[in-house]
Amino acid sequence: MIPAHEALGRLREGNRRFLAGVRHADTTLSQSRLAGMAEEQKPFAIILGCADSRVPAEIVFDQGLGDLFVIRVAGNIVARSQVGSVEFAAERFSTRLVVVLGHSQCGAILATLEELRRPTESQSHNLQSIVDRVRPSVERLLNTGQHHDEDTLVGLAVRANVEASVHHLRHGSEILEDLIRNEGLRIVGAEYSLETGEVEFHE
Repeated sequence: MIPAHEALGRLREGNRRFLAGVRHADTTLSQSRLAGMAEEQKPFAIILGCADSRVPAEIVFDQGLGDLFVIRVAGNIVARSQVGSVEFAAERFSTRLVVVLGHSQCGAILATLEELRRPTESQSHNLQSIVDRVRPSVERLLNTGQHHDEDTLVGLAVRANVEASVHHLRHGSEILEDLIRNEGLRIVGAEYSLETGEVEFHE
């Protein structure tokens, strides 16, 4: 079992390599390593990230096959299936770090802002379910009465949505709460910049 602080350090180092354009030797795959992974997996971190094609966790953290347990969904939202997936990995593989990874210019955030400003009745019910998950954290920003330029508002909304997902994972599962109290599980938020490639962790 890799402690949460060590796992977080690995992710930081991996993102630094990604920014420098240098790949770690362990991310390459030999046939013997591939065969060994068919028997078991030992991911050192769980990443709940957005489905955006520009934010593949294994690449931005420069990790190899079997290193990360990745859950991807538009808007890095937390519904029951995502909670269950995190519970599964944390219990089954003794993974002690969970990262909720949002990113700049998130399409789910932009869609939610658009829906709040100009509600539409023609939107897909499935897409609406994602917007409804994002809505509370974004709505609070709009209701403060503070006036932000669009880029600032989107940035604040991305962060608020990440923190809402972190809070849901920390307090919406008895299994995860027990692992946090007794087994060293740590759940943190982070944001990936599409513009720079850098990941900023919320601590």
